[in-house]
Amino acid sequence: MDLTLYRCHDYAYLVERWRKIARATGLKMRRFAQTGDYPLYALVSRHSPNGGIYVSAGIHGDEPAGTEALLRWAESHLEAVRSLPLVIIPCLNPWGLVHNTRLDAHHRDLNRSFHLDELPEVAGVKALIAPYRFAVALNLHEDYDAQGFYLYEVSRVTPYWGESLIDVARPLIPIDQRKRIEGRRVTVEGVVRPKLNLKRFPMIPEAVHLHQHHSDRTFTFETPSEFALEHRVRVQIALIQECICRVPW
Repeated sequence: MDLTLYRCHDYAYLVERWRKIARATGLKMRRFAQTGDYPLYALVSRHSPNGGIYVSAGIHGDEPAGTEALLRWAESHLEAVRSLPLVIIPCLNPWGLVHNTRLDAHHRDLNRSFHLDELPEVAGVKALIAPYRFAVALNLHEDYDAQGFYLYEVSRVTPYWGESLIDVARPLIPIDQRKRIEGRRVTVEGVVRPKLNLKRFPMIPEAVHLHQHHSDRTFTFETPSEFALEHRVRVQIALIQECICRVPW
C-alpha cells in the first residue's frame, strides 16, 4: 500500500515532493502567486511550452485525486517532465486542499472566477501562460455526485479524443452511465462535449478561459470522489499519459 496517498491534503508534503521532481529534472519551481500563507508553484519547460500540454490540479481542495495523480505521474515520468513542452500547476487552491473544501479561504469557487483578475491565483495563472498556445489543456477534477468516471471535451480540432480516453479509463474504473450530467446532455457514454455559449458562463471556469485563449483541445477529467482513492488516482495518471502520447511532438 502506498501510504503517501493518505497525505494527499498535506500541501507542504506535496510541495516537498515537487521540489524533488524539480531537482531530478533540472526544472525550476516558479512561484507565480501567493494566497495567504500559501505560495503557488508551477513547473514550466526550459524551452517554450508552445504546442505542448498544460496540466493543472487542485482548484477544488476536496478533489485530491487530481493533485496526487499529477504528482505521481511526474514522479514516474521524469524524462517527460524534463524534455517535453509542459506547464504543470500542481495545486491551484492550497488552502482548500489543506482544509478539504471546494472553496478558497474567502469562500470563493476559483473555478468560477477566471473573469476576476483581482484574485492572485487567477491573475497569476493568466500571467504565467499569457505567451503560450497549447495542443492540449488538462484540468484534473473530481465529482461527489458522479456514478463513475466522465470527462468534458472542448476541441477546435478533430478527430475528437473523448471516446478513446473513455476506453483507456474503462478497465480502471466504472464509466458514468448517466444521460445528463450537471444539466448537460451526455454526447456519448462518459463524454460531455458542450457547445460553449459564453452567455451561460458569466462566471468563467478555468477550462473555458483555456479554450478561449490558449488551447486547441481542452479536457476536464472527473473521477467519482466517493470511489476508492487509489482507483481515482490510477485513472487520472493513465489519462495524463495517454494525452501525452497523443500529441504529435
